[in-house]
Amino acid sequence: MATFSRASVGRQLKKNTDILIASAILGIVLMIIIPLPPTALDIFLTISITIALSVIMITMFTTEPLQFSVFPALLLVTTLYRLALNISSTRLILGEAEAGKIIHAFGQFVVGGNYVVGAIVFIIITIIQFVVITSGAGRVAEVAARFTLDAMPGKQMSIDAEFNSGLISEAEARERRRKLQREADFFGAMDGASKFVRGDAIAGIVIIIINIIGGITIGIFQKGMDVSQSLQVYTILTIGDGLVSQIPAVLISTAAGIMVTRATSDASFGTDLAGQFLSFPKILFVVAGILFVIGIIPAMPTPIFFILAGAVAFTGYTMLNEQKKSEMQAREEVARKKVQEPKEPENVLQLLETDPLQIEIGYNLIPLTDERNGGDLLQRLTTVRRQCATETGIFVRPIRIRDNLQLPPNRYVFKIRGEEIEGSELAPGQYLALNPTNRDMSIAGSETTEPTFGLPAWWIAPGNKEQAELDGFTVVDCSTVLVTHLTEFIKKYAHELLGRQDVKELLDVVRESNSAVVDELVPDLMTVGEVQKVLQSLLRESVPLRDIITILEALGDGARMNKDPDFLIDHVRQTLSRSICRRLLNHDNKLQVITLHPKLEQLLTDAIQVTQLGAYPVLEPRLARRVLDGIAGAVEKAMASGYSPVLLCSPRLRLPLKRFVTRQMPLTAVLSMNEIIPEIDIEAVGTVSIDED
Repeated sequence: MATFSRASVGRQLKKNTDILIASAILGIVLMIIIPLPPTALDIFLTISITIALSVIMITMFTTEPLQFSVFPALLLVTTLYRLALNISSTRLILGEAEAGKIIHAFGQFVVGGNYVVGAIVFIIITIIQFVVITSGAGRVAEVAARFTLDAMPGKQMSIDAEFNSGLISEAEARERRRKLQREADFFGAMDGASKFVRGDAIAGIVIIIINIIGGITIGIFQKGMDVSQSLQVYTILTIGDGLVSQIPAVLISTAAGIMVTRATSDASFGTDLAGQFLSFPKILFVVAGILFVIGIIPAMPTPIFFILAGAVAFTGYTMLNEQKKSEMQAREEVARKKVQEPKEPENVLQLLETDPLQIEIGYNLIPLTDERNGGDLLQRLTTVRRQCATETGIFVRPIRIRDNLQLPPNRYVFKIRGEEIEGSELAPGQYLALNPTNRDMSIAGSETTEPTFGLPAWWIAPGNKEQAELDGFTVVDCSTVLVTHLTEFIKKYAHELLGRQDVKELLDVVRESNSAVVDELVPDLMTVGEVQKVLQSLLRESVPLRDIITILEALGDGARMNKDPDFLIDHVRQTLSRSICRRLLNHDNKLQVITLHPKLEQLLTDAIQVTQLGAYPVLEPRLARRVLDGIAGAVEKAMASGYSPVLLCSPRLRLPLKRFVTRQMPLTAVLSMNEIIPEIDIEAVGTVSIDED
């Protein structure tokens, strides 16, 4: 029963720790106001020394500053606590000529019958605390805070680079950023907290002066003591009070200095000190020799130097033997593992995983990823992913960049799930000059083709960049060329990058703010795979998924009527008709269309056959070729006249026709009459017709 009660009390104390600490801090303030008896002062002084010893021991065993992140606030609290004890002890010293056993014992031990020696010892301790430890720790904290803040952008860029290259996950990157921010906050707080310690040292000196002068005055004029007795009583009490205050202050100041001067390590301070100090046994032999030479000098305490030289030499000899033994054991362990230990089976499951999107580069392009040499490719990949999320509405997973020595030195390739799709070559150290006006202009450089849009371009030397820009050329660096190509590549193949897991995560994000939309649709009406196929079809026709809530609501409405994928795709497109049409308008806000001759449209409609892969118009091969050539000719003629035409047809024919023309004309948009919003103007720029045989 008693065990249960103690355990219950312990749990209650742990549960209410915050209330107890807040009450203790409030009690410190009350100590300043309420007089304390000598016995209570002895207890609180003992607690002060205990706290100081605990703090310095904790700093000895921490391996990184954030393990003791409460230290800056603790500095403030302990400083306030010592000042409250100083006020209480001053009240007792001046009022009753007594301050408890601890203060009297410290004063009697240090003074030792000689007040001048006692005063000098106290002054030396105070100077060490104020001038050496406190000032040094404050300066180190200030410099550490400044350098930590200056290094934050570089560290954040390094985290982004590792995240973009796939070395760390998104959760790890988020945790590292949070830790980096906490570290900067810690050193900033330590910079401010060190000012409290400095003020505490100044206050201690002032309080000692007040106690001595005031105590002697009170002893002579109020308590009737003679000068010698007053000096004896108040000097002992004052010096004892100062020592009891300064010793915890010295310990905590030393702990602050250790905390801000230590680098992050995997071991405690003592382990690091012993390991690093004794890592160079040969140096100990040199030190032993110097001590031996000094001991030979006449008038020196020869036995002391000889004994110390022997001890240092013996330590060096022992450490040297241990070092040799450790190296030999390490070599034997490596050899034993090679000979005796069987090889562990290789984990081939990791080899089966492929990245959704991957970039491989030749060795001449590696400097583009090296931040130390000015490479910014890794940082710009973050911008690409953000831009794709904004424009297409999909989350592009971290893009892994790998060097491939089998590629030509200047070549890069884009791979989707391990398969090479597109690629091109760059000229590191040169700029790509483009002619945006299509005027007849020439420039000194190597003629090439811009990889994204296939435009004519030239690689030029850096010295010709300024002149090329003055001549009207658009000049970009190698990273911009690759990033632009990558952006358009992602838009072009967004439907292949959208996996089922991506759709699941997208639905989870929508569920957080619009749970009713997702809960109604999945899994009651559609599965995640069915939603994925509809979203992929939209992306295949360059319809962005930014308004994902509207898309999901349209799927929920359409799935109640018909779950056929083709029906759902057209139903969603009709819901998104406004945004689809707006993207296809020309600069005059007109929709320029190419229509089908009624006979051709009827022919294609009658030829539609529904398969497991969707509805397609099935035509005789020669007729199909004539239809495709007719559509291609009409589109090319319109584009030659400066139009950006859209193929317009009936709602039933739209999706089969799009599938029919995609292989030859993948960029041609196909709209149905139901997708045309009333408020836009339509301009017919051509009609497709074929002669029947």
